[in-house]
Amino acid sequence: MNPDISVVIPVLNEGAAIESLALQIAAAFDGRAYEMLLVDDASTDDTAVVLACLRERLPTLRVIRHGRNAGQSRAIRTGVLAARGAIIVTLDGDGQNDPADGPRLVARLQAGPPPLALVSGLRLARQDSLAKRLASRVGNRLRRRLLNDGAVDTGCGLKAFRREAFLRLPYFDHMHRFLPALFAREGYQAAYEPVGHRPRTTGVSKYTNLGRLWVSIPDLFGVMWLASRTRDPGPADEI
Repeated sequence: MNPDISVVIPVLNEGAAIESLALQIAAAFDGRAYEMLLVDDASTDDTAVVLACLRERLPTLRVIRHGRNAGQSRAIRTGVLAARGAIIVTLDGDGQNDPADGPRLVARLQAGPPPLALVSGLRLARQDSLAKRLASRVGNRLRRRLLNDGAVDTGCGLKAFRREAFLRLPYFDHMHRFLPALFAREGYQAAYEPVGHRPRTTGVSKYTNLGRLWVSIPDLFGVMWLASRTRDPGPADEI
């Protein structure tokens, strides 16, 4: 039986966190027709070993491993391409997103009218450093002003979206930071749901404020260009 929901988690060197996270996801979606896809982006720690052991314990788990490190956006896309569910739920692999919030985002997505294709988490009490929170606040305001996409927390990894809609989006590295604008470009709508946020207890962040800024500026102008080159055909009906 094909699942209705595919939970996609990109992971990179999260061997110490991934077992607990996978078990929490299994508990959160227990009783639902779901699958879990963990995409290992060529980790160099024991992530692959932990995932192999988990696969024996969790019948809903599928593991995909990149031959080379390709980044978070590519790992998410790899998972979505392999997914069998019509609804995708994404979480960060570091354990800071609470899987218990996932079903609520799915319910909001399923209850919305067809143009609603993305429900993103809104972290109300972020457990990050002050510098990271301030950088995120500035970045969100700048993107919202320039892209006019209404995005309030593009950095939250916990999202639910329609697989078919996601596959209509243009792919580029770091596209996961611009999903509200990219969905809007295709005529879809986005909504936000308050979610929990937990402190990182293992591993280290894969991003720095300076590194994120360095790639975000050209990406931002690229997304602005994509939006400017969009033409809406209106309803497309077969006659």
